[in-house]
Amino acid sequence: MVISESTALKYERLDPDVRLMLKVRDDDAAAFEELMRRYQSRLITILQHIVGRRDQAEDLVQDVFLRVYRARKRYVPGAKFSTWLFTIANNVARNALRSSARRHEINLGPTAGNESSALTLEQLAMAASGQMPTRQFDRNEMADIVRLAVTSLNERQQMAVLLSKFEEMSYADISQVMDLSPQAIKSLLSRARGKLRKILEPYLSHQQVPEDNQP
Repeated sequence: MVISESTALKYERLDPDVRLMLKVRDDDAAAFEELMRRYQSRLITILQHIVGRRDQAEDLVQDVFLRVYRARKRYVPGAKFSTWLFTIANNVARNALRSSARRHEINLGPTAGNESSALTLEQLAMAASGQMPTRQFDRNEMADIVRLAVTSLNERQQMAVLLSKFEEMSYADISQVMDLSPQAIKSLLSRARGKLRKILEPYLSHQQVPEDNQP
């Protein structure tokens, strides 16, 4: 994609992270370390939800930053830095999922730091259909339930929901990350939230899945 000089100057002026990346382009190691500090935990959060394991997510984040560093000399700002970075992360996640599928390794195990998962996806589906009684869950159990619910979404729905929830990205920014139109993103998020609401309703009878506040 050809990026005009005016577009590049606009993002350089408006986005401090773009200015840091331009320093990285000029081989400023401290600028690269600062970008890693700002985004590492955010990327791990997103990718852990996608791949299901923190150790794998950490490895993928290292891959993301390696790609950023290798691409530094070709970098020209055509979007916010976070949008460009999460575009790379989305590609890395998709490649990891494809590799996992080829090896038939579908991971539904517990997140790091938990001894075991509160529910399996099968139990979650049973509860959603009314075949299993629900009960009060503590915060950790609810976090596990929500994580499992998110894993029931397809790959695109997961990424769109995670970018919207954790990064608070607009439709326009998510569309750039995922190479889809803003209208397609709006539709994707609507279907994903509807599915999550249906799954989580038995557990959140007095709460609601957050609504989309975007116009």
